[in-house]
Amino acid sequence: MSVSASSSTASLILPPEIVDGARTIIQQVIDQIPQSTQGLERQIFLGDMVEKLPIESKHALRLLIDSLLMRMFVLNASDIDFGGYGGQGKVWYRIFGSKKPDPTLDAFPVDYTNVLIQSLLTARQRQFLYEQKNLDFSYLIMDGENMRRFRADAYMDLDHLALNMRAINATVRPYKSMELHANVTKIVSLAHTKEGLILITGITGSGKSTTLDAMIDLNNHTVDGHIVVIASPIEYVHKSDRCIVRHREVGRDVLSFKEGAIQALRQDPDIIMIGEMRDPETIFTALEITDSGHKVFSTLHTASAVESIDRVIGEVPPVEQDRVRNRFADVCKLVVSQKLIPSLDGKRVAAREIMIMNPSVRAAIKNGNTGEIYQMIQESNEAGMVTMEQDLKRLYLQKKISLENAMNYANNKKRMQQILSANAL
Repeated sequence: MSVSASSSTASLILPPEIVDGARTIIQQVIDQIPQSTQGLERQIFLGDMVEKLPIESKHALRLLIDSLLMRMFVLNASDIDFGGYGGQGKVWYRIFGSKKPDPTLDAFPVDYTNVLIQSLLTARQRQFLYEQKNLDFSYLIMDGENMRRFRADAYMDLDHLALNMRAINATVRPYKSMELHANVTKIVSLAHTKEGLILITGITGSGKSTTLDAMIDLNNHTVDGHIVVIASPIEYVHKSDRCIVRHREVGRDVLSFKEGAIQALRQDPDIIMIGEMRDPETIFTALEITDSGHKVFSTLHTASAVESIDRVIGEVPPVEQDRVRNRFADVCKLVVSQKLIPSLDGKRVAAREIMIMNPSVRAAIKNGNTGEIYQMIQESNEAGMVTMEQDLKRLYLQKKISLENAMNYANNKKRMQQILSANAL
Protein backbone atom coordinates (compact mmCIF):
# COMPACT_ATOMS: atom_id res chain seq x y z
CA MET A 1 0.00 0.00 0.00
CA SER A 2 1.46 3.29 -1.04
CA VAL A 3 1.79 6.37 1.11
CA SER A 4 3.17 9.61 -0.28
CA ALA A 5 5.11 12.38 1.39
CA SER A 6 7.39 15.18 0.41
CA SER A 7 10.92 16.16 1.32
CA SER A 8 13.94 17.91 -0.08
CA THR A 9 17.64 17.26 -0.12
CA ALA A 10 18.01 20.09 2.40
CA SER A 11 16.82 17.67 5.10
CA LEU A 12 19.70 15.24 4.65
CA ILE A 13 21.57 16.48 7.71
CA LEU A 14 18.48 16.28 9.96
CA PRO A 15 18.03 20.03 10.64
CA PRO A 16 17.42 20.67 14.36
CA GLU A 17 14.12 22.44 13.68
CA ILE A 18 12.73 19.31 11.99
CA VAL A 19 13.94 17.00 14.76
CA ASP A 20 12.80 19.29 17.59
CA GLY A 21 9.43 19.98 15.96
CA ALA A 22 8.71 16.27 15.57
CA ARG A 23 9.85 15.44 19.09
CA THR A 24 7.54 18.11 20.54
CA ILE A 25 4.54 16.65 18.71
CA ILE A 26 5.46 13.10 19.69
CA GLN A 27 5.85 14.06 23.36
CA GLN A 28 2.39 15.67 23.31
CA VAL A 29 0.93 12.41 22.07
CA ILE A 30 2.84 10.28 24.59
CA ASP A 31 1.79 12.50 27.49
CA GLN A 32 -1.83 11.49 26.84
CA ILE A 33 -1.23 7.74 27.17
CA PRO A 34 -2.82 6.32 30.35
CA GLN A 35 -0.20 4.64 32.53
CA SER A 36 -2.19 1.40 32.60
CA THR A 37 -2.30 1.08 28.79
CA GLN A 38 0.22 -1.48 27.57
CA GLY A 39 0.77 -3.97 24.74
CA LEU A 40 -1.55 -3.88 21.76
CA GLU A 41 -3.94 -1.51 23.54
CA ARG A 42 -1.10 1.02 23.76
CA GLN A 43 -0.50 0.77 20.01
CA ILE A 44 -4.20 1.19 19.27
CA PHE A 45 -4.34 4.24 21.55
CA LEU A 46 -1.29 5.77 19.85
CA GLY A 47 -2.75 5.07 16.42
CA ASP A 48 -6.01 6.79 17.34
CA MET A 49 -4.12 9.81 18.68
CA VAL A 50 -1.96 10.06 15.56
CA GLU A 51 -5.05 9.82 13.35
CA LYS A 52 -6.53 12.86 15.13
CA LEU A 53 -3.41 15.02 14.73
CA PRO A 54 -3.73 18.16 12.58
CA ILE A 55 -2.38 17.90 9.05
CA GLU A 56 0.51 20.21 9.96
CA SER A 57 1.58 17.91 12.80
CA LYS A 58 1.42 14.82 10.60
CA HIS A 59 3.52 16.65 8.02
CA ALA A 60 6.13 17.51 10.67
CA LEU A 61 6.43 13.83 11.63
CA ARG A 62 6.78 12.86 7.97
CA LEU A 63 9.56 15.42 7.51
CA LEU A 64 11.61 13.69 10.20
CA ILE A 65 11.06 10.26 8.67
CA ASP A 66 11.83 11.59 5.19
CA SER A 67 15.05 13.09 6.51
CA LEU A 68 16.10 9.71 7.92
CA LEU A 69 15.25 8.05 4.61
CA MET A 70 17.05 10.61 2.45
CA ARG A 71 20.13 10.09 4.60
CA MET A 72 20.27 6.58 3.10
CA PHE A 73 21.38 8.03 -0.23
CA VAL A 74 24.22 9.97 1.41
CA LEU A 75 25.42 6.82 3.19
CA ASN A 76 24.88 4.47 0.20
CA ALA A 77 22.58 2.43 2.44
CA SER A 78 20.16 -0.15 1.09
CA ASP A 79 18.03 -0.43 4.25
CA ILE A 80 17.04 1.48 7.36
CA ASP A 81 15.75 -0.06 10.63
CA PHE A 82 14.42 1.56 13.77
CA GLY A 83 11.90 1.04 16.54
CA GLY A 84 10.98 -1.87 18.77
CA TYR A 85 12.94 -3.24 21.71
CA GLY A 86 15.69 -4.54 19.44
CA GLY A 87 16.33 -1.11 17.92
CA GLN A 88 17.59 0.13 21.29
CA GLY A 89 16.62 3.68 20.33
CA LYS A 90 19.08 3.77 17.44
CA VAL A 91 18.61 4.20 13.71
CA TRP A 92 20.33 1.39 11.83
CA TYR A 93 21.52 1.47 8.21
CA ARG A 94 22.71 -1.42 6.04
CA ILE A 95 25.66 -0.22 3.97
CA PHE A 96 27.20 -2.65 1.46
CA GLY A 97 25.82 -5.60 3.39
CA SER A 98 26.71 -4.52 6.95
CA LYS A 99 23.98 -3.18 9.25
CA LYS A 100 25.14 -0.73 11.91
CA PRO A 101 23.60 2.03 14.06
CA ASP A 102 24.22 5.61 12.95
CA PRO A 103 26.42 7.13 15.70
CA THR A 104 25.58 10.71 14.64
CA LEU A 105 21.88 10.46 15.48
CA ASP A 106 20.31 10.96 18.89
CA ALA A 107 18.34 8.14 20.49
CA PHE A 108 14.62 7.69 19.84
CA PRO A 109 12.75 6.02 22.76
CA VAL A 110 10.34 3.22 21.75
CA ASP A 111 7.21 5.35 22.13
CA TYR A 112 8.78 7.99 19.87
CA THR A 113 9.36 5.42 17.16
CA ASN A 114 5.89 3.95 17.80
CA VAL A 115 4.38 7.32 16.94
CA LEU A 116 6.66 7.86 13.94
CA ILE A 117 5.75 4.49 12.45
CA GLN A 118 2.05 5.03 13.17
CA SER A 119 2.24 8.34 11.29
CA LEU A 120 3.13 6.49 8.08
CA LEU A 121 -0.04 4.39 8.09
CA THR A 122 -3.66 4.82 7.13
CA ALA A 123 -6.42 3.72 9.50
CA ARG A 124 -6.98 0.60 7.38
CA GLN A 125 -3.28 -0.27 7.41
CA ARG A 126 -3.17 0.10 11.19
CA GLN A 127 -6.08 -2.29 11.61
CA PHE A 128 -4.33 -4.85 9.40
CA LEU A 129 -1.13 -4.42 11.43
CA TYR A 130 -2.96 -4.89 14.74
CA GLU A 131 -4.58 -8.09 13.48
CA GLN A 132 -1.67 -9.65 11.58
CA LYS A 133 1.21 -8.18 13.63
CA ASN A 134 2.95 -7.38 10.32
CA LEU A 135 2.32 -5.04 7.39
CA ASP A 136 4.06 -4.76 4.02
CA PHE A 137 3.56 -1.44 2.24
CA SER A 138 5.32 0.98 -0.07
CA TYR A 139 6.26 4.59 0.58
CA LEU A 140 7.45 7.40 -1.64
CA ILE A 141 9.10 10.76 -1.31
CA MET A 142 9.01 13.45 -3.99
CA ASP A 143 12.50 14.95 -3.92
CA GLY A 144 12.11 17.84 -6.32
CA GLU A 145 11.29 16.15 -9.64
CA ASN A 146 12.71 12.81 -8.46
CA MET A 147 10.52 10.09 -6.96
CA ARG A 148 12.19 8.04 -4.23
CA ARG A 149 10.40 4.75 -3.53
CA PHE A 150 10.81 2.43 -0.56
CA ARG A 151 9.60 -1.05 0.31
CA ALA A 152 8.48 -1.09 3.94
CA ASP A 153 7.70 -3.73 6.55
CA ALA A 154 6.22 -2.77 9.92
CA TYR A 155 5.98 -5.42 12.64
CA MET A 156 5.75 -6.03 16.39
CA ASP A 157 8.85 -6.41 18.57
CA LEU A 158 7.96 -7.08 22.22
CA ASP A 159 4.73 -5.05 22.00
CA HIS A 160 6.37 -2.13 20.21
CA LEU A 161 6.46 -1.24 16.51
CA ALA A 162 9.59 -1.81 14.46
CA LEU A 163 10.18 -0.80 10.86
CA ASN A 164 12.43 -1.82 8.01
CA MET A 165 12.49 0.18 4.79
CA ARG A 166 14.48 -0.69 1.70
CA ALA A 167 15.36 1.87 -0.95
CA ILE A 168 14.16 0.88 -4.40
CA ASN A 169 16.51 1.73 -7.22
CA ALA A 170 15.36 4.81 -9.11
CA THR A 171 16.67 3.30 -12.32
CA VAL A 172 16.67 -0.22 -13.68
CA ARG A 173 19.99 -1.95 -13.99
CA PRO A 174 20.65 -2.45 -17.74
CA TYR A 175 20.10 -6.07 -18.69
CA LYS A 176 23.32 -6.11 -20.73
CA SER A 177 25.35 -5.22 -17.63
CA MET A 178 24.54 -8.65 -16.16
CA GLU A 179 26.54 -10.28 -18.99
CA LEU A 180 24.27 -13.31 -19.25
CA HIS A 181 24.74 -15.97 -21.94
CA ALA A 182 22.89 -15.51 -25.25
CA ASN A 183 20.86 -18.66 -24.56
CA VAL A 184 19.62 -17.14 -21.31
CA THR A 185 18.61 -13.96 -23.13
CA LYS A 186 16.64 -15.96 -25.69
CA ILE A 187 14.67 -17.63 -22.91
CA VAL A 188 14.07 -14.34 -21.07
CA SER A 189 13.02 -12.37 -24.15
CA LEU A 190 9.46 -12.57 -25.43
CA ALA A 191 10.88 -11.96 -28.91
CA HIS A 192 12.47 -15.43 -28.87
CA THR A 193 10.35 -17.45 -26.42
CA LYS A 194 6.65 -16.82 -25.96
CA GLU A 195 6.02 -19.12 -23.00
CA GLY A 196 7.68 -20.77 -20.01
CA LEU A 197 8.45 -20.25 -16.34
CA ILE A 198 11.57 -18.28 -15.39
CA LEU A 199 12.57 -18.44 -11.72
CA ILE A 200 14.95 -16.00 -10.01
CA THR A 201 15.93 -17.38 -6.62
CA GLY A 202 18.03 -16.41 -3.62
CA ILE A 203 17.78 -15.40 0.01
CA THR A 204 16.28 -12.06 1.04
CA GLY A 205 18.51 -9.22 -0.11
CA SER A 206 20.23 -11.19 -2.88
CA GLY A 207 19.11 -8.85 -5.66
CA LYS A 208 16.24 -10.95 -7.05
CA SER A 209 14.06 -7.88 -7.65
CA THR A 210 16.88 -6.06 -9.42
CA THR A 211 17.39 -8.99 -11.80
CA LEU A 212 13.65 -9.38 -12.42
CA ASP A 213 13.25 -5.67 -13.14
CA ALA A 214 16.13 -5.80 -15.63
CA MET A 215 14.42 -8.68 -17.46
CA ILE A 216 11.06 -6.90 -17.47
CA ASP A 217 12.80 -3.74 -18.73
CA LEU A 218 14.47 -5.69 -21.54
CA ASN A 219 11.09 -6.85 -22.80
CA ASN A 220 9.44 -3.48 -22.26
CA HIS A 221 11.89 -1.80 -24.63
CA THR A 222 12.30 -4.50 -27.28
CA VAL A 223 8.96 -6.28 -27.77
CA ASP A 224 5.37 -5.18 -28.39
CA GLY A 225 3.18 -6.69 -25.70
CA HIS A 226 1.45 -6.52 -22.32
CA ILE A 227 3.21 -7.14 -18.99
CA VAL A 228 1.32 -7.60 -15.70
CA VAL A 229 3.44 -7.18 -12.56
CA ILE A 230 1.96 -8.61 -9.33
CA ALA A 231 4.08 -7.84 -6.27
CA SER A 232 3.95 -7.29 -2.51
CA PRO A 233 4.68 -4.45 -2.49
CA ILE A 234 5.34 -2.90 -5.90
CA GLU A 235 8.95 -1.76 -5.98
CA TYR A 236 10.29 -0.30 -9.23
CA VAL A 237 7.53 1.23 -11.38
CA HIS A 238 8.14 0.61 -15.08
CA LYS A 239 7.11 3.26 -17.59
CA SER A 240 5.28 1.64 -20.50
CA ASP A 241 7.29 1.78 -23.71
CA ARG A 242 6.79 -0.90 -26.37
CA CYS A 243 4.85 -2.88 -23.76
CA ILE A 244 1.95 -1.68 -21.67
CA VAL A 245 3.05 -2.47 -18.11
CA ARG A 246 0.42 -2.92 -15.39
CA HIS A 247 1.40 -2.84 -11.71
CA ARG A 248 -0.86 -4.63 -9.20
CA GLU A 249 0.15 -4.47 -5.57
CA VAL A 250 -1.08 -7.27 -3.31
CA GLY A 251 -3.38 -5.83 -0.66
CA ARG A 252 -3.87 -2.62 -2.59
CA ASP A 253 -4.88 -3.55 -6.13
CA VAL A 254 -5.48 -7.29 -5.72
CA LEU A 255 -6.14 -9.60 -2.78
CA SER A 256 -3.34 -12.15 -3.30
CA PHE A 257 -0.68 -13.41 -5.71
CA LYS A 258 -2.99 -16.25 -6.69
CA GLU A 259 -5.94 -13.95 -7.40
CA GLY A 260 -3.72 -11.55 -9.34
CA ALA A 261 -2.35 -14.36 -11.51
CA ILE A 262 -5.82 -15.78 -12.24
CA GLN A 263 -7.23 -12.35 -13.02
CA ALA A 264 -4.27 -11.59 -15.29
CA LEU A 265 -5.38 -14.36 -17.63
CA ARG A 266 -8.45 -12.27 -18.46
CA GLN A 267 -6.35 -9.16 -19.13
CA ASP A 268 -4.69 -10.37 -22.36
CA PRO A 269 -1.11 -10.58 -21.00
CA ASP A 270 2.05 -11.71 -22.74
CA ILE A 271 4.16 -11.76 -19.55
CA ILE A 272 2.97 -12.20 -15.96
CA MET A 273 5.40 -11.43 -13.17
CA ILE A 274 4.39 -13.05 -9.86
CA GLY A 275 6.47 -11.50 -7.10
CA GLU A 276 6.88 -14.70 -5.11
CA MET A 277 5.68 -18.31 -5.23
CA ARG A 278 5.22 -18.45 -1.47
CA ASP A 279 2.48 -21.08 -1.04
CA PRO A 280 1.08 -24.20 -2.75
CA GLU A 281 -1.87 -22.27 -4.22
CA THR A 282 0.39 -19.74 -5.92
CA ILE A 283 2.70 -22.51 -7.17
CA PHE A 284 -0.23 -24.42 -8.70
CA THR A 285 -1.54 -21.24 -10.30
CA ALA A 286 1.85 -20.26 -11.73
CA LEU A 287 2.31 -23.70 -13.28
CA GLU A 288 -1.20 -23.71 -14.71
CA ILE A 289 -0.99 -20.29 -16.35
CA THR A 290 2.45 -21.13 -17.74
CA ASP A 291 1.02 -24.38 -19.08
CA SER A 292 -1.66 -22.34 -20.85
CA GLY A 293 1.03 -20.75 -23.02
CA HIS A 294 2.07 -17.63 -21.10
CA LYS A 295 5.49 -16.39 -20.06
CA VAL A 296 5.77 -16.20 -16.27
CA PHE A 297 8.53 -14.73 -14.10
CA SER A 298 8.65 -15.42 -10.35
CA THR A 299 10.95 -15.84 -7.35
CA LEU A 300 11.75 -18.35 -4.61
CA HIS A 301 13.83 -18.06 -1.43
CA THR A 302 16.31 -20.80 -2.33
CA ALA A 303 20.10 -20.84 -2.69
CA SER A 304 20.56 -23.16 -5.69
CA ALA A 305 18.80 -24.42 -8.80
CA VAL A 306 18.41 -27.95 -7.43
CA GLU A 307 17.06 -26.63 -4.14
CA SER A 308 14.55 -24.57 -6.12
CA ILE A 309 13.23 -27.68 -7.87
CA ASP A 310 12.96 -29.57 -4.60
CA ARG A 311 11.23 -26.60 -2.93
CA VAL A 312 8.54 -26.33 -5.60
CA ILE A 313 7.80 -30.05 -5.42
CA GLY A 314 8.06 -30.19 -1.63
CA GLU A 315 5.63 -27.31 -1.11
CA VAL A 316 2.66 -29.30 -2.42
CA PRO A 317 0.94 -32.27 -0.73
CA PRO A 318 2.56 -35.69 -1.40
CA VAL A 319 -0.41 -36.83 -3.44
CA GLU A 320 0.18 -33.95 -5.87
CA GLN A 321 3.97 -34.14 -6.09
CA ASP A 322 4.26 -36.41 -9.13
CA ARG A 323 1.89 -34.20 -11.10
CA VAL A 324 3.72 -31.03 -10.06
CA ARG A 325 7.10 -32.62 -10.79
CA ASN A 326 6.07 -33.45 -14.35
CA ARG A 327 4.36 -30.15 -14.97
CA PHE A 328 7.30 -28.17 -13.58
CA ALA A 329 9.72 -30.08 -15.82
CA ASP A 330 7.53 -29.32 -18.84
CA VAL A 331 6.95 -25.59 -18.26
CA CYS A 332 10.11 -24.34 -16.53
CA LYS A 333 12.67 -22.88 -18.92
CA LEU A 334 15.25 -21.27 -16.65
CA VAL A 335 16.32 -21.03 -13.01
CA VAL A 336 18.78 -18.32 -11.94
CA SER A 337 19.95 -18.57 -8.31
CA GLN A 338 22.03 -15.66 -7.08
CA LYS A 339 23.93 -14.29 -4.11
CA LEU A 340 25.46 -10.88 -3.44
CA ILE A 341 29.11 -11.32 -2.43
CA PRO A 342 31.22 -8.67 -0.64
CA SER A 343 33.69 -7.43 -3.24
CA LEU A 344 37.27 -6.28 -2.85
CA ASP A 345 36.26 -2.68 -3.58
CA GLY A 346 34.05 -2.62 -0.49
CA LYS A 347 30.78 -3.07 -2.37
CA ARG A 348 28.97 -6.24 -3.50
CA VAL A 349 28.90 -8.28 -6.69
CA ALA A 350 26.41 -10.90 -7.87
CA ALA A 351 27.34 -14.57 -8.25
CA ARG A 352 24.82 -16.67 -10.17
CA GLU A 353 24.00 -20.32 -10.70
CA ILE A 354 22.14 -20.82 -13.97
CA MET A 355 20.16 -23.89 -14.98
CA ILE A 356 18.61 -24.07 -18.44
CA MET A 357 15.94 -26.71 -18.89
CA ASN A 358 17.37 -29.08 -21.54
CA PRO A 359 16.12 -32.64 -22.19
CA SER A 360 18.59 -34.17 -19.71
CA VAL A 361 17.59 -31.86 -16.87
CA ARG A 362 13.91 -32.32 -17.68
CA ALA A 363 14.26 -36.12 -17.57
CA ALA A 364 16.15 -35.98 -14.26
CA ILE A 365 13.34 -33.95 -12.69
CA LYS A 366 10.60 -36.25 -13.98
CA ASN A 367 12.47 -39.32 -12.74
CA GLY A 368 13.09 -37.78 -9.31
CA ASN A 369 16.86 -37.74 -9.86
CA THR A 370 17.51 -34.10 -9.03
CA GLY A 371 20.83 -35.09 -7.44
CA GLU A 372 22.21 -35.58 -10.95
CA ILE A 373 21.43 -32.05 -12.11
CA TYR A 374 24.41 -30.32 -10.47
CA GLN A 375 26.80 -32.34 -12.63
CA MET A 376 24.72 -31.54 -15.72
CA ILE A 377 24.96 -27.83 -14.99
CA GLN A 378 28.69 -28.08 -14.33
CA GLU A 379 29.31 -29.74 -17.70
CA SER A 380 27.13 -27.38 -19.77
CA ASN A 381 29.00 -24.07 -19.61
CA GLU A 382 29.01 -23.68 -23.39
CA ALA A 383 25.21 -23.83 -23.38
CA GLY A 384 25.02 -21.03 -20.78
CA MET A 385 24.79 -23.03 -17.57
CA VAL A 386 27.05 -22.48 -14.58
CA THR A 387 27.15 -23.70 -10.97
CA MET A 388 27.45 -21.28 -8.07
CA GLU A 389 30.92 -22.65 -7.35
CA GLN A 390 32.06 -22.07 -10.93
CA ASP A 391 30.81 -18.49 -10.86
CA LEU A 392 32.47 -17.83 -7.51
CA LYS A 393 35.70 -19.16 -8.98
CA ARG A 394 35.30 -16.76 -11.93
CA LEU A 395 34.84 -13.79 -9.61
CA TYR A 396 37.86 -14.84 -7.53
CA LEU A 397 40.10 -15.24 -10.58
CA GLN A 398 38.94 -11.84 -11.84
CA LYS A 399 40.07 -10.44 -8.47
CA LYS A 400 36.58 -9.19 -7.66
CA ILE A 401 36.14 -11.23 -4.44
CA SER A 402 38.46 -12.74 -1.87
CA LEU A 403 39.32 -16.43 -1.59
CA GLU A 404 37.69 -16.44 1.85
CA ASN A 405 34.38 -15.15 0.49
CA ALA A 406 34.51 -17.54 -2.46
CA MET A 407 34.59 -20.36 0.06
CA ASN A 408 32.12 -18.81 2.51
CA TYR A 409 29.41 -18.27 -0.11
CA ALA A 410 29.76 -21.63 -1.87
CA ASN A 411 26.80 -24.01 -1.61
CA ASN A 412 29.17 -26.97 -1.79
CA LYS A 413 32.39 -26.03 0.00
CA LYS A 414 34.06 -29.36 -0.74
CA ARG A 415 33.40 -28.91 -4.44
CA MET A 416 34.57 -25.30 -4.22
CA GLN A 417 37.87 -26.44 -2.76
CA GLN A 418 38.25 -29.00 -5.52
CA ILE A 419 37.76 -26.58 -8.40
CA LEU A 420 40.05 -23.99 -6.81
CA SER A 421 42.72 -26.66 -6.29
CA ALA A 422 42.35 -27.80 -9.90
CA ASN A 423 42.94 -24.24 -11.05
CA ALA A 424 46.06 -23.95 -8.88
CA LEU A 425 47.50 -27.02 -10.59
